[in-house]
Amino acid sequence: MPSKTGSKMAKLPSSYLDWYVHVPSLKHDLRSSGITNFRWKLNLGEIDLTQNFVHGNPEALKLLANRYGVKPENVFISSDGASGQNTRVMECLSFRKDKAEAVVEYPTYEPMLRQVQTYFKNVKRIVRKKENNYRFDPDELERVISDRTAVLVITNPHAPSGVSLSKKELNAVMEVARNHDCHVVCDEIYAEFDRENNVPIFSVDHEFGVVTTSFSKAYGLGGLKAGITIASKEIVDGLYSSVFNTAGCDSNLVELALIDLLTKGRNAMERHKQKWVALRNKTEEWLKQIGTVSYTPNSCGVTFWLETQIRDTYKWVNQYTVPKFSLAVVPGAFFLFKEYEINQSNQVRLGVGNINPEKPEDLYNALQSLEEAVRRGTKLRL
Repeated sequence: MPSKTGSKMAKLPSSYLDWYVHVPSLKHDLRSSGITNFRWKLNLGEIDLTQNFVHGNPEALKLLANRYGVKPENVFISSDGASGQNTRVMECLSFRKDKAEAVVEYPTYEPMLRQVQTYFKNVKRIVRKKENNYRFDPDELERVISDRTAVLVITNPHAPSGVSLSKKELNAVMEVARNHDCHVVCDEIYAEFDRENNVPIFSVDHEFGVVTTSFSKAYGLGGLKAGITIASKEIVDGLYSSVFNTAGCDSNLVELALIDLLTKGRNAMERHKQKWVALRNKTEEWLKQIGTVSYTPNSCGVTFWLETQIRDTYKWVNQYTVPKFSLAVVPGAFFLFKEYEINQSNQVRLGVGNINPEKPEDLYNALQSLEEAVRRGTKLRL
């Protein structure tokens, strides 16, 4: 059992990630929060493989700066995804003098909680309540945060509900944070599904707002490993310095591939993303019709946060749907961790990222199987 206080030397394992990789191959895999199967023919031409960029490839930085409406000096790129960015930022912010405390939203993506616990001795939680549609209560945030808090860690759109915060709401969050000299790290990986309607937190506050993201979820680029942080120049310089002093420079090939995708491949990426819009809409139509689950409405991404009449969805998925239906959704327990034990939950996250949009019958069959598994599951003693 890992230490409950966390440590800057020990990495805390994620029960969710361990579960995800050990679930057997499934006929109906409804776990994916990101789309898949993006293929692109790279034509990088002749390149200088001896070249390194201590502060990232200037062309890649410029393209990303234009995308997010910032200066290149505010962009950090490294050869990992959003989770890697979160880890790097947590480490960077954990060295603030007299600030050994962090606040993490609840519910949240369990690996993110573990990353924060690795670098902060004291971790407090701010609850995003279902009855408040998983939005932030600034008064509650004021009660939880303190002058010892180095960082507030949130997601926008929220994982797992998919609810997006408006610029007004983000301003309210940042006002509380600023009053306590506290950074707000916002994992915005799901915002890439609809960047136009999801405001980057850095645009709200250039000093204390920190964006982490990548293109793995919205465009199917999980294998590229190009993670992005948008932050103040001071933080960005610190992140590059940390990489340089540990692993040397990041892969120039990754950034060259990213440049190719953001220029020549941009339209192809957008077309690929749009293929999943129809799947998402059909899934929501099904959710409106089915009487055995309720869901939280959201307008971004390919996931839905469901509430069932099943008492323990962790047992239900592992002991019933996987062996009986060759089907899995993500048990809600993996977002409802408060300590280290898996808690009982009647919720699940449904994700259609692994469904092939060229075979709409796959979605129909998967949802029909899920409906039957839920119907039978309500009668099981789990």
